[in-house]
Amino acid sequence: MLAMPTYAAEAETEINDENLEVISVTGMRSSLTSALAEKRDTSNMVEIIMATDIGKLPDQNLAEVLENLTGVQITRTAGVGTGVQIRGSNSNRVEINGASTVGAGDGRNGMSFEDLSAAIIAGVEVTKASTAKTTEGSVGGTINLRTIRPLELSETLGSVRIQGEDSSLTTDGIMPRLSGAYGDNWELSSGGKIGVVVSGSYAEQEATSFRPRVDRDATPTTDNAATGDYVGIQFLNQELENFEYETTNFATTLEYAPNDDMKFFVDAVLTSQEQRQESTRVQASGVAAFTGASVPDSFETVNFGSLDGVNLGSMQFAQTGIIEPNPAIHDSDPNLRFNSDTGARVTDSQVFRIGGEWQGDDLFISSEIAHASSDTTTPSYNSQLNFINPNAPITSANDNGVPFEYDLTGDKLTFGIAEDSIYAPSTAELLDPSNVVLDQVDISRSSNENSDTSFRIDSTYFIDDSIITSVDAGIRLNKTKHDAVTRSDRIGGFSKMVDSPSGDLFEELLVKGPSNFGASDGRALAMRDFLIIDPDLVFANPDAVTDILVDAMTQHGGNVDAPDLTPSDTAVFSIEEETIALYAQANFEYEMVRGNFGVRHVSTDISSTGNSVNGGVVESVTTTADYSYTLPRLNIVADVTDDVIVRLGWGKDIRRPDFGDLNTSVEFGTNENQTVQIGNAGLEPEEVTSFDISAEWYFAEAAVVSIGYFQKDISNLFVTDIDYASYGSDNLREPGPTCSSGIYNPSVQPNTLGDPNTEGLCVDRESLGNDSAKIKQTGIEMAFQYDLSSFEKDLGWASGFGFLANYTIQDYKGGSATYSASSRGAQIFNAANGVYDENDYVDYTLKQGLLDFSENAYNASIYYEKYGLSARMRYTWREEYRTLDTAAGASLTSTLGYPVVTEDRGQLNASVSYDVTEELNIGVEAVNLTESDITQSCVNSGALLCAQGITDRRITFGATYTF
Repeated sequence: MLAMPTYAAEAETEINDENLEVISVTGMRSSLTSALAEKRDTSNMVEIIMATDIGKLPDQNLAEVLENLTGVQITRTAGVGTGVQIRGSNSNRVEINGASTVGAGDGRNGMSFEDLSAAIIAGVEVTKASTAKTTEGSVGGTINLRTIRPLELSETLGSVRIQGEDSSLTTDGIMPRLSGAYGDNWELSSGGKIGVVVSGSYAEQEATSFRPRVDRDATPTTDNAATGDYVGIQFLNQELENFEYETTNFATTLEYAPNDDMKFFVDAVLTSQEQRQESTRVQASGVAAFTGASVPDSFETVNFGSLDGVNLGSMQFAQTGIIEPNPAIHDSDPNLRFNSDTGARVTDSQVFRIGGEWQGDDLFISSEIAHASSDTTTPSYNSQLNFINPNAPITSANDNGVPFEYDLTGDKLTFGIAEDSIYAPSTAELLDPSNVVLDQVDISRSSNENSDTSFRIDSTYFIDDSIITSVDAGIRLNKTKHDAVTRSDRIGGFSKMVDSPSGDLFEELLVKGPSNFGASDGRALAMRDFLIIDPDLVFANPDAVTDILVDAMTQHGGNVDAPDLTPSDTAVFSIEEETIALYAQANFEYEMVRGNFGVRHVSTDISSTGNSVNGGVVESVTTTADYSYTLPRLNIVADVTDDVIVRLGWGKDIRRPDFGDLNTSVEFGTNENQTVQIGNAGLEPEEVTSFDISAEWYFAEAAVVSIGYFQKDISNLFVTDIDYASYGSDNLREPGPTCSSGIYNPSVQPNTLGDPNTEGLCVDRESLGNDSAKIKQTGIEMAFQYDLSSFEKDLGWASGFGFLANYTIQDYKGGSATYSASSRGAQIFNAANGVYDENDYVDYTLKQGLLDFSENAYNASIYYEKYGLSARMRYTWREEYRTLDTAAGASLTSTLGYPVVTEDRGQLNASVSYDVTEELNIGVEAVNLTESDITQSCVNSGALLCAQGITDRRITFGATYTF
């Protein structure tokens, strides 16, 4: 369906070589052959995936499509691919047809992959070694998503696809997917040619992940002669993460060629994404005070291993046991809280391109204007209800003692109500509205607007009879804008029963929370009976829900707190960048060697505007800055033989900070454990110098074996700077407003870290800085691709098999910025080494390095295509990696001061389809067939199990009709 461009030298060979063997292939083998042919001809290092037909990339999700490529790993949200790491880096550019895209939030990478359906994409190109023409801004690589070019169609394109998707952890049934495309071109009476392609898709998707989390970081016991020192439970959290996606995509291209030397085009890609979150959290907090009284039934000895060559020692941790209320120790804890995180992200994005190109005898010129924009709103309505246990003594506090049982054996985090306790509430009591009270509701209606407008002119001058075959030169001007407005407020934040309305005053809002996670792994111990504010009512009419809650406060007679969503004085932030980029590049060819060398010069002016409040006076403050970089780039390709190619690439690039990392406005949350994040307007771009060398052997039709080495030297790496709030001798934080460390948060309602009768607390502060030392990253990539189609006479039906595999091994060293143990982490690690006096504490540090970085990863696929049957099975595995993506809002504070380690994980995907007729194809696809779970450990791999992610299996089935 797609005609690949044919270069003049290739065309001459095809015409003059009468003995050229032509092998006609279709479907999966055709797409693999086309991708290899294009990769082989490039003058720099790229990876390419072509669709077998419009809407038929190898996976439904674009992130999972990219996971097929060597050196690419992905991260998932509730099982859906959302993030892509190229050679271990999250810092990559996303383009559509070479034009920049913008994201929905405050990041730089571009459009989110969940916002764009694979159904409208014809091919994916990942550039690992840049040329001078390549737009700056990536560390790992540049991802270019291609749509169909209508003048390259060899026949009319028509396709309609209908599918349904089912998830093993969701309860809403089959989710629909619809897509279609039409394209054609026509000869004009004037002698020119015109073509058009229109494609679109509509998809609904639900993704669920069950994520239990246990914080075992209570203050170590030091005086229990029977058990010895041990660490008890600080926090139990059971999260059911649920997202519903509704995505609409539309893409169209119009091309007009008045003659053979000239072409004009107009591209438009429009996307609409509504991402709806209905997540729940059931929390057991205030349990640390009972560590010594509720002695665990069993312990596990955790060997922490070492950090940066320093041994951390071993410590006993609670493994099984019951946490009993004890009014003599604390008159209201442990407490049980029911949270409903109800929110949405509504994003409308557009990418437009208009331009043209002209080919003269010795000169080629192209020009285009591109505009990308996204408008995003993020309404949220996050509620917290406290359970008042009728079986425990009633106190003035709005929480009440609840007994908990936990069993952390067998690599599972299971916990629930201690049913045999005299304090244990029954199912009926847990679901009785009169036994819950409103604690607080956090309401937010924030927005982001992003845009990137660019104009570029590119030219190529061709030179005859010279080693330098052509010279490229061009200019790109672009303006990038980011505007953010934060609107948020809190209802409640009550700590006393006198202010907390009972659930029977807003009973019409309450529903039983979901419990469909139980079948995911057969766990018997869990929290299945709880009440939440109905998320459907919240989505339908949040203002009406608020009115009912305010009315309940009024009836209760305590403090009445109505929301105010007027943006605060520091809630508005705007940044604008203007960049001029010039490049020049010489392309050369001599005997078996070809390639290019050139330089790109980038100059950027930045203007950021925010409000400053000083003595009650609000003043708009604009800060300006500028920087320039010269980025040389070189690529050499040696056609050693007809089948062997050696490539070398070297170049420099920069990575600008995310917009949010430059925002110095402060947003305060209400959780005493929540770290306050503040931007750093002085962040400098990361600088990256890359080197690549590889060898490729194309030993048969649609076959290759390759090996490559790469190295990246990264300066000014973005690193985390945390200032931990200090603790007093009573193990409580400073009340503020003056803090010796950390930052004062006036919105916190203390629970266990401060006096619950007060408001405001010193909390941890986090921002980004630039590492003063370089990071050196190295890696080896290997790939293999082969099919048996040439053995049809010998193998018959078995000749339909093919194989693909790739493997990446990488490492890094260097850097000077470190993570330090949190306050509780420092207590635990020093106690493990017999140190109990804070004045003698050792600071255990870990170099920050690269996050989401797996040292080893591989991908192996087997496919079969013959007799109208097409089947594919792919297994993907990646080694452990450190990440800040943890369950239920965990932060560096609650993970002992270090990013958690997501353990090794493999995933099996499969698909099969059949051509019923030449026009009709039916098929089924499966993602995560084995329902592989996610396991996260604190401090080091295999050390302290602290979070899990139990993911779903997704099955998609449907039919495609082409005409």
